[in-house]
Amino acid sequence: MLRSLFEYHLPPEAIAQDPILPRDAARLLDTRTMSNRTFADLPALLREGDLVVVNNTRVRSARLFGIKETGGEVEVLLLDKSLGEWTALIRPARRIRTGQVLTFGEDSATVTSDPADGVVSLKFEGDGEEVAARQGHVPLPPYIHGSLADPERYQTVYAGPIGSAAAPTAGLHMTANVLASLAARGISVVETELRVGLDTFRPISTEEIEDHAMHTEWRIVSAATVQAIRQTKARGGRVVAVGTTVVRTLESAVVDQELVEVDGPTDIYIRPGHQFQVVDCLVTNFHVPGSTLLVMISAMLPEWKQAYSYALEQGYRFLSFGDAMFIELST
Repeated sequence: MLRSLFEYHLPPEAIAQDPILPRDAARLLDTRTMSNRTFADLPALLREGDLVVVNNTRVRSARLFGIKETGGEVEVLLLDKSLGEWTALIRPARRIRTGQVLTFGEDSATVTSDPADGVVSLKFEGDGEEVAARQGHVPLPPYIHGSLADPERYQTVYAGPIGSAAAPTAGLHMTANVLASLAARGISVVETELRVGLDTFRPISTEEIEDHAMHTEWRIVSAATVQAIRQTKARGGRVVAVGTTVVRTLESAVVDQELVEVDGPTDIYIRPGHQFQVVDCLVTNFHVPGSTLLVMISAMLPEWKQAYSYALEQGYRFLSFGDAMFIELST
């Protein structure tokens, strides 16, 4: 399928630059009826016995500003760590070479691979996670031009283990009040983890979407979450994913048509034609044109263009700090 099929015109003024207060005041488009709600209404859209699944990952302060040995400035975005080395996006990447030392305040790291599409490997002197905590900044997406007075606004209220380079943004709308309302309606909430990495930042650059190469991201589905989902399915409840990261996590944890406990990498690439085996409903923000996330949305909502056009006409706010939509898979 052509990438151009997943493009749409996104006016700059439609891109939300600030998170809304309170969080659950964000608008929520119910795509089943094309009706305008707020996120606080989410419990009313669900049924007793449904199960809400969230991504509990916490965003690390992964954006580092460093100095090369020549005195030139670089910006580094830490993505993930493996065998003591970090994968990172670096810019400018043109003159970066293996063996160069980058300094971040009192800390330093050595480049251990030449850049490939702006990505390098780094080995820190000391603990890279501690360096990020000392020297790093919250890595807001490039289309957000300001900064956050409170960095916690780029974390979900249930954020736990540090591991992501970006927030699972649909979850940014969740509040203690919404969680309490879900519980009052007999709707349970369980957690998964997907450590958001490189593909959040990589647009589809190929003409055919099938030629796009997905990188791996680490995900965890616990035995308790597997059991909760199986019990929900058995009683006829729906599994409601809060965010596309949850969809990728759950759909990649199916082996021989059965959801299993997992703790490892996935490069699942959900496209039109995918047969969803776990997720029944999705709460998600509005995504960047031509992105793998929008390709995934089209697999769940073939009429996504009508929904996006309606949202733009109605003044919905788009992307990470924007509003949300509710999708139910047709049966």
